[in-house]
Amino acid sequence: MKSRRPLVLLAAGVLAGAVTTATAAHAQPLEPRSPQAAEALAASAAQALVAARPAALHASKDDVFQQHKVISSTNGLKYVPYDRTYKGLPVVGGDFVVATNSAGAVLATSVAQKAAIDLPSTTPKLTASQAEAIARTQVPTVDSVRPAQLAAYALGSPKLAWTTQVTGRNAEGPSKLDVVVDALTGKVLKTKEHVAYGDAQAVWNGPEPLHIDTSSDGAGGYSMTDPTIGNVACQDADTQQTFTKSTDTWGNGDETDKETGCADALYGIQQENKMLSQWLGRNSFDGNGGGWPIRVGLNEQNAYYDGTQVQVGNNTAGQWIGSIDVIAHEFGHGIDDHTPGSMSGGGTQEFVADVYGAASEWFANEPAPYAVPDFLVGNQVNLVGSGPIRNMYDPSQLGHANCYDDSIPGTEVHAAAGPGNHWFYLLAEGSSPTNGQPASPTCDNSSVTGLGVETAVKIFYNAMLLKNSGSSYQSYRTWTLTAAKSLFPNSCTEFNTVKAAWDAVSVPAQPEDPTCGAVAAR
Repeated sequence: MKSRRPLVLLAAGVLAGAVTTATAAHAQPLEPRSPQAAEALAASAAQALVAARPAALHASKDDVFQQHKVISSTNGLKYVPYDRTYKGLPVVGGDFVVATNSAGAVLATSVAQKAAIDLPSTTPKLTASQAEAIARTQVPTVDSVRPAQLAAYALGSPKLAWTTQVTGRNAEGPSKLDVVVDALTGKVLKTKEHVAYGDAQAVWNGPEPLHIDTSSDGAGGYSMTDPTIGNVACQDADTQQTFTKSTDTWGNGDETDKETGCADALYGIQQENKMLSQWLGRNSFDGNGGGWPIRVGLNEQNAYYDGTQVQVGNNTAGQWIGSIDVIAHEFGHGIDDHTPGSMSGGGTQEFVADVYGAASEWFANEPAPYAVPDFLVGNQVNLVGSGPIRNMYDPSQLGHANCYDDSIPGTEVHAAAGPGNHWFYLLAEGSSPTNGQPASPTCDNSSVTGLGVETAVKIFYNAMLLKNSGSSYQSYRTWTLTAAKSLFPNSCTEFNTVKAAWDAVSVPAQPEDPTCGAVAAR
C-alpha cells in the first residue's frame, strides 16, 4: 500500500473526460506477484493518481476522496473504486474508478462527474421533511420514506440536494426508489429504482438426474443452502423458510411444485456462479463470495431482485419460472448493483441483466430438450400467452428497437434493452454466424464477425468494473472499448469488433472513446 510506482509521472498527463486511458513503458516485475501484492500496487497507484488531482477528476479544494476495495479481474487487471465528499457532504455522481494492470500502471479512469463543485452555499431552502414529501410523489403506494440526507449533486450542473429512498409499490410491483431533490427549488433531479424486474423462461434443466450442491446439517438432514456461496438458499416465498428434508433428493418433476422450482433455480445460480469464476475471475455475485436468498412462490407473472432477495413468480399456467436465463438475469441485476456505480441507468439496466442470463445459459450448455443455449428470452414458456419476451439477435421481431436513438433512455426499461441486447449478440455471434445461430441485421448495413460468448461477456464485465453513476449507452460504448484495449493489449481485433458492434446498433462515437494501441505492460 505504501509503495510508489512510476505512476506519479503519468498523473500530469491524464486528460479530462469520462474515461481516460494512459500509456507508459513499464518494466515487467522480476517475478510473479501474489494477488495481494498486485492489489496493494493497484491501491497505491490509484492513491498516487488521486493525490495529484488530475483534471479528469474535476476535483475542488473541498473534495475528499474515499478509496474502496480493489476489484481483481482476469488478465491481471485491477479496478479501484472511489466516492467523494464535498465540504463533508456525500456527492451524488462524485464516484469514479481507476483501472490499473498488475504492475501498478494506470490504464484508465472512469469519472461520472463533469465539472468541479463550487456551491455558493450548503444551506438548503427546503427542509428535509419537505424533500421527503416531494419524494413520496414518485411512488404510487408508499410504505416508508428514509430520512432525507443533504448532499451535493454532480451529475450535470452541481447543485445542493436532498437524497432519500421511498419504499412501496408501483405499477410493476415492489419499489425501492432513490430520489434526489433539489434543496433550493424542490425539483426532482434524479431517481434510481433498486427493484429490478425480469422476464421468464420456466424450462427444466437437465439431463437428469440434475446435480445441485446442498448442505448437510450433520444429523442426517439436508437443506437447499449452497455450501459455498454466502447467503444463497432457496426458500418458500410465503414462509421465507429454506427447503429441508431427510434425503438429498429434491423436487418431483411438477413445475407447479415450489421445491421443484427451487431445484431449478438453485441449479441455475450455481451454473452462473461457476461462469463468474471460470470465465470472469469474479468472487461470486456480490464480489465477496456472497449472494441473496431465492424465494419461490411470488404470486405474479414476474420475478425480481430488490437488493436483499430474488423473488420468483409463475407463468399463466402456474409453473415457477426459475430457469437458468431468468434466475441468472435476476442475479445479474445483483452483479450490476455490486459493481462500481451501482445499478446501470439510461435505459441499460435490463440489457445488462440479459447479458448474464444469456452467458449463463451458454456456460451451462444443456442439450435439448432442456435449456439449449440461445439468445431468446422467454422462448420456451408462454409467460403471458405471447411467446418470447425479448429477442437479442433481432429485437424488432418483438417490437423493440434494434438501433439506438435519443428516445431510448426514456423508453420502458425492458423495451430499452433492445439496442444493448443487439450489440451483445453482434459482439458474441456476429451478423452472419456460422455456428447455427441466426443472422442479425445491422443498422448501418455492415458485417460484424463475432468473438464468441465467453470473450464478449469478459469484455462486458470488465467494462462494468469501469462503471460509474453516470451510466448510459454512450458510456458503455466507451467502457467496453477501454476494457477490450486493456484485456487484449497486443491485438486490435477485439477492440475493433466492439467498435463495429456499437456502430452497427447506432450508438455513436464518444469524445472519451480510446483508440487501439499499446497499453502499459503487465
